[in-house]
Amino acid sequence: MTDLITSPEAWAALFTLTALEIVLGIDNVIFISVLVSRLPEQQAHRARQIGLALALVFRLILLSLLVWLIGLTAPVFSVAGQAFSWRDLILIGGGLFLIAKATHEIHGEVESDHGRSENKSTGSAFFWVIVQIIVVDLVFSLDSIITAIGMAEDIRIMVAAVVIACAVMYVSAGPVARFVAEHPTTKMLALAFLVLIGVALVADGFQFHIPRGYIYFAIAFSAAVEFFNVLARRNRKKSGTPSV
Repeated sequence: MTDLITSPEAWAALFTLTALEIVLGIDNVIFISVLVSRLPEQQAHRARQIGLALALVFRLILLSLLVWLIGLTAPVFSVAGQAFSWRDLILIGGGLFLIAKATHEIHGEVESDHGRSENKSTGSAFFWVIVQIIVVDLVFSLDSIITAIGMAEDIRIMVAAVVIACAVMYVSAGPVARFVAEHPTTKMLALAFLVLIGVALVADGFQFHIPRGYIYFAIAFSAAVEFFNVLARRNRKKSGTPSV
C-alpha cells in the first residue's frame, strides 16, 4: 500500500481513471434525473439515492468479478462474419432500451399525457422507476468497469476511482434533477442526449466505436446554449419583457 501511495504512476492512473469514470457517469446522472422528474419530491430524492447507491454497488460487484468480465468480451457467435460477445449484446440491449425509453418520454412531453401518468399509483410508479434505474445502472456499470480494466492494472486504483466518481455523481445528481424539473425545455434536451447515448451504445455493440469525445462535446455545447436560453428567459421575466 505504501508503494502505491508514493508512486507517481499510481496517482496519474487514479486521476485519469477517476476523470474518465466521472465523464462516463454523466449518462447515469442524466438518465436518473429524467426518470425521477415525474415523481413527488420526497420519492424522487429517495429514488435518486437508491439509483446512485445501486450504481456504486454494481460497479464494485463487477470489479470483484474481473475474470468473468474479461470473459464477457470473448466472442460467443457470429452473424455474417460479425462476431458478438456477451458485452456486445448487453450494450445493444441497453442502448435500445435507452432509445425506446427516451423516445417514449419525448412522445409523452409532446403529447402532454401527464394525466395518464398520474393515474398510476404512486407506489407502482416508484417501483417502475427503480426497475428502470437498475437496468440502466447495470449497462452503464458494465461499460464503465470494462473501460477501467483496460486503463488500470491495480484493483485498488480501480475501486478508488469508482468510489470517487460515484461520490461526484451523488453530489451532482440533486442539482441536475432540480434544474431539469424547473426548466421543462432542458428535459427535452436531456432526453435527446439519452437517444444519442443509446445510439452510441448500440454502435459499440456492433463494434463501430463512436469516440465519446464527440458525443460529450455535442452535449456540452447544447447544454451551454440551453443555459443561455434559460438565463435569457429569466432576465425577460424580471424585466417584464414578453417571451418570444
